[in-house]
Amino acid sequence: LPDIDECRTIPEACRGDMVCVNQNGGYLCVPRTNPVYRSPYLNPYSNIYPPPPAPGPVPNYPTVTRPLICRFGYQLDENNQCADIDECASDSHQCNPTQICINTEGGYTCSCTEGYWLLEGQCLDIDECRYGYCQQLCANVPGSYSCTCNPGFTLNDDGRSCQDVNECTGENPCTQSCVNTYGSFLCRCEPGYELEADGVNCSDMDECSFSEFLCQHECVNGPGSYYCICPSGYNLLDDSRSCQDINECETRNFTCTPQQTCFNIPGEYKCLDPVRCEDPYIQINENRCMCPAENPGCRDQPFTILYRVMDIVSGRSVPSDIFQMQATTRYPGAYYIFQIKSGNEGREFYMRQTGPISATLVMTRPVKGPRTIQLDLEMITVNTVINFRGSSVIRLRIYVSQYSF
Repeated sequence: LPDIDECRTIPEACRGDMVCVNQNGGYLCVPRTNPVYRSPYLNPYSNIYPPPPAPGPVPNYPTVTRPLICRFGYQLDENNQCADIDECASDSHQCNPTQICINTEGGYTCSCTEGYWLLEGQCLDIDECRYGYCQQLCANVPGSYSCTCNPGFTLNDDGRSCQDVNECTGENPCTQSCVNTYGSFLCRCEPGYELEADGVNCSDMDECSFSEFLCQHECVNGPGSYYCICPSGYNLLDDSRSCQDINECETRNFTCTPQQTCFNIPGEYKCLDPVRCEDPYIQINENRCMCPAENPGCRDQPFTILYRVMDIVSGRSVPSDIFQMQATTRYPGAYYIFQIKSGNEGREFYMRQTGPISATLVMTRPVKGPRTIQLDLEMITVNTVINFRGSSVIRLRIYVSQYSF
């Protein structure tokens, strides 16, 4: 601390013939005639006294010196100068054991180390976590604190703030695609795969289990995808799901004999043998047999039998009109009755008369294939004018395919 000049600041510090001499840490009053202490600082109030006498012979008085006195907090050193006392080094301070001593000029102060504050004479730990020193996680320790980050973040160089970790860089934590998010990441799967419960792995998605309408025939699941296949006798169309029948009879990809006729049905073909009329019938053309009226064996037999062949798909919707039958000639006074004579033991068909000379074969129950059905459709002619009753038969063979397409 700078020394205070008491000779300037204290009025009438010395009275009479005494002169004020400033000292480090104090002042002295000495006789004005004392040659040892000649100070340029005279007492400002000395003008109230008469001026000193004119210089004359200096009397030979004995010289008296007073010891130097240092103010509080200072002591004389080896150079006979007042030097500051280091109370902290000499352990002469009165600081609390929890405090630290800091030496000052002429004294000392008691303070706390960093991370503590002084409260009622005691140094108490500062809980930095209460004041938001850390951006995320904070742990208070005596005299300090420690910051950490949540999973998915890393501590910045400032030791307080946190930065998002991009988990998708470097080694991919996902089995397929990785998407970074703030503090975490998400795994995505390629089309045809689905994310498992662990959120990391991807497993193949069985598209075939979602719907039975993905493929017309059969769906085959593959890694990340699926494909459709068709049964033998069909081609897969450009839509990659529909099946189209191969007409083996047109492509001549069949094994029928020259005597047989190739008949295409969905998914396959049939080799039809030539029509052979059984006695007493005689053959009129390739698919018609007639029983002559003059033959006694034809009395209770249909007059003609016409052979027809058709195909339907399995499970065809019902009711469905599948075959038309009508008389070729109408006689005056005659009327016609249509009925199923044989082959309808399962009652899957019936004849619906649609006009005076026509009727339609109706399928009333779904028929599953593969199956071959043979129906004898009878047309009875009744003529009351000439008292005539006769019949004709269409022997209809129906091939039901294995599939519904």
